[in-house]
Amino acid sequence: MEREFNPKSGYLYLVLLIALLGGTITMLILTESPWFVLCFIPVVLIMPGFVVVNPNESAVLVLFGKYMGTIKRNGFFWTNPFYVKKRISLRARNFNSEPIKVNDKVGNPIMIGLVLVWRVQNTFKASFEVDEYEHFVMVQSDAALRKLAGMFPYDNFEHEAEEITLRAGGEVVNHKLEIELIDRLLIAGIEVIEARINYIAYASEIAGAMLRRQQATAVVAARSKIVEGAVGMVQMALEQLSQKQIVDLDEEKKAAMVSNLMVVLCSDESARPVVDTGTLHQ
Repeated sequence: MEREFNPKSGYLYLVLLIALLGGTITMLILTESPWFVLCFIPVVLIMPGFVVVNPNESAVLVLFGKYMGTIKRNGFFWTNPFYVKKRISLRARNFNSEPIKVNDKVGNPIMIGLVLVWRVQNTFKASFEVDEYEHFVMVQSDAALRKLAGMFPYDNFEHEAEEITLRAGGEVVNHKLEIELIDRLLIAGIEVIEARINYIAYASEIAGAMLRRQQATAVVAARSKIVEGAVGMVQMALEQLSQKQIVDLDEEKKAAMVSNLMVVLCSDESARPVVDTGTLHQ
């Protein structure tokens, strides 16, 4: 369990050290007695006890294998010179993972990466619950990303019933990723500030095929809209011709007119009318 350690002021012991060192040197010069050399022993013992803690840093203190506490206040302090001091940064850090290849929910190989903002919250857990907490963060981030990729499909082209996808899930997917990372990094005393997917794409071996599929889907959707609009325009044309009695068309002529209008309205290229230069009888 983490506990905060209240160290003594380092300036007081610095003055004591300077006074002891100066007095010892002075007495050696004045008396030339070798016994004053023994006064250097407390000087040597005092010096290792000094510790400087910068803002957003901490020092974990261990005495012969026993955890004594953590200094979280910034400043200049003095502690037991036999304490082993392990410095741990409390600053927020970024971890930008390289994209990894995984399979999504339906088995498609994809490339996915994340960006994680984290910091050490519990120095005791970070120091003694895991080995190398920085490496632990990277490994568990990779594992959480692989698990997340298996929970959702990349898109819903094949599975339209899927409401949440990796590509379009947005904050919902990022929230799932944060929850997974919080659970995994809790043992190491790590606080997850933010986690989100920063790269996602199909793997290279299927990227071309998936691109063609997306293009085909877009073309079909566009064609459906064109046909829907063309049918409405043909219907409107026939209704207006009938209401205004501009021309009397039988069913055969209506079918021919509908065919011509659909060709003109749905064609990829502009219509090229054919001018009949013959007579009325030929």
